[in-house]
Amino acid sequence: MGFGAFFLLASLEGLVSAAVLALTAAGLSLVFGVMRVVNVAHGEFFMLGAVLASFVTSFLPGPPALGFLAALVIAPCLVATIAALSDRLILKRLNYDPDATIVATIGLLYIFQQAALSFYGPEARPVPAPFSIRVQLPWFGYSGYKLAVIAAAVVVLAGLWLFLTRTRAGLVMRATQIDRETATAFGIDTGRVYAGVFALGAGLAALAAVLIVPIQQAHYLMGHDPLLLSFITVIIGGLGSLRGTLVAALVIGLSDGIISVFFSPTLAKIIATLLVALVLVFRPQGLFGGAKT
Repeated sequence: MGFGAFFLLASLEGLVSAAVLALTAAGLSLVFGVMRVVNVAHGEFFMLGAVLASFVTSFLPGPPALGFLAALVIAPCLVATIAALSDRLILKRLNYDPDATIVATIGLLYIFQQAALSFYGPEARPVPAPFSIRVQLPWFGYSGYKLAVIAAAVVVLAGLWLFLTRTRAGLVMRATQIDRETATAFGIDTGRVYAGVFALGAGLAALAAVLIVPIQQAHYLMGHDPLLLSFITVIIGGLGSLRGTLVAALVIGLSDGIISVFFSPTLAKIIATLLVALVLVFRPQGLFGGAKT
């Protein structure tokens, strides 16, 4: 396999990483952008999505494709419900105070982690892919499922963008992000908006987990890396900027795939950390800091 084939393979692997990272980080960016809440438990919503997908595919009879499609719907919906309840029962009572919500979401992190350990167990478990088609490319055959992950992420992110910019609910979210007090004065129930945003952010993380878990494995400690990479992505893109988050996810995902294939995964993580340091030094607001979408 020559350089061109290696580069294409690395780029495709990077696009898979970028697709999953974009979905996960978009949820984190939305929560911070609208609610001004740093959700430290975001990685555990990712983990819960993977664990629930494993449960659904294990207990639902029928072909793997049917179980996976069921998990693709059930897991994000259940995780979004858990997030909405967490917002109502905990974050709202704290009046979304920045310091208090950080402590509260750290508590949620350990609650979800220990609940998964108790009910799911400590071992990592594989989740079958819905299909095993290989697509023939110029130099090699590539997983059709990985290409489907990229396509699914593009469709979901495009739908999210249209939702935020073209629907009344999306405009209400953006209005609340810009000025909560004015939105309340115009009769917007910002409490319901916050619960919806928190649920949407968690649901996106869970959806990303369901998509990637056939490639990886479900494990109760798998939320750490997605949380760290999501924070890196959001910082580079600009806090609260969805556009910046998507651009940063593409850059980080592609660089991670290419550097991991040609050099090592450790070097890829080092370079991602250096990117954060450079952004904080030369552009603290992020690449798209100040953007509202």
